[in-house]
Amino acid sequence: MNERYIEILQQYDLELLSARKGRGAWVCETDHGLKLVKEYRGTVKRLEFEDEVLRFAMEHGGLLSDRYVRNKEDGLLSIAEDGSRYVVKDWFPDRECSLKDTREVLQAVGKIAYLHKILRDAPFKEEWSMGSTLGESLAGEMERHNQELVRARNFVRSKRKKTSFELRVIAGFQGFYEQAEQAAEGMSLIFTEEKNQALFLCHGDLDQHHLLMLGGDIAVIEFNRMHMGNQMADLYHFMRKVMEKHDWNCGLGMSVLDVYQKALPLSQTERECLYYLFLYPEKYWKQINFYYNANKAWIPERNVEKLEKLEKQEENRRKFLHQIKP
Repeated sequence: MNERYIEILQQYDLELLSARKGRGAWVCETDHGLKLVKEYRGTVKRLEFEDEVLRFAMEHGGLLSDRYVRNKEDGLLSIAEDGSRYVVKDWFPDRECSLKDTREVLQAVGKIAYLHKILRDAPFKEEWSMGSTLGESLAGEMERHNQELVRARNFVRSKRKKTSFELRVIAGFQGFYEQAEQAAEGMSLIFTEEKNQALFLCHGDLDQHHLLMLGGDIAVIEFNRMHMGNQMADLYHFMRKVMEKHDWNCGLGMSVLDVYQKALPLSQTERECLYYLFLYPEKYWKQINFYYNANKAWIPERNVEKLEKLEKQEENRRKFLHQIKP
């Protein structure tokens, strides 16, 4: 084991039994259960924010999460001799939610709704107001992405000799960009200043990798992007992964929404927000943005295949959009 991690664990009341690499860190078996030792580059203020919210969620809702472990000095952050900084977290057997398993998907979305209910009750202190907790608005993010799409399109247009990827970008751009514009405009209209007051804590990066299946329960992990925002973004991120995996199966999509709404009914504004999130062609933007910011002289064949898959799934995606349109 890397001596630095041993050095860090010596700052805790933990006896190391074994260790292995995992999730860009070390997963350690100790006399107090499984722990994750990971380098940390953020602020102590951010750690205190996450720790207090997770403590509330565990004490008031029984949520299983990777809460930080305090060291012998009662601190959340431990520093190695070379100055590098680390955190130690409670951990779980690493078995992520399988998007292929419909039963697990429905269990997971039920847990997401339960998490959102807990986070709505969690207090938010004024001292937690910082860049990482007060994120960009959904409409603002869409508008920024639209500008990136236009820049990439203009760059491709200017090229005399185009690759197969670039030809596909030009051929499919208008249809996807119209959706992007409509989504950004719709999102900006539904969030007036008054409605924006109804923001809640969100996980911020919720997908199958952050939902660990533990037999009779599900642990929710990695809250390092938790912020005040619209919880529909959490639901959308998880659902989009599910829908892409299942070729935008409308029946499954509606079942997922039904499970969520039974636990936490959606308001009209939330329904509209979710619709515009799905309307925005995020996967298309990701491919174009990757292309524009990478080595444009060589695009992996896999990226061409991803664009082809998007085009093939578009009919089913539009059917699902029609189903959820408010």
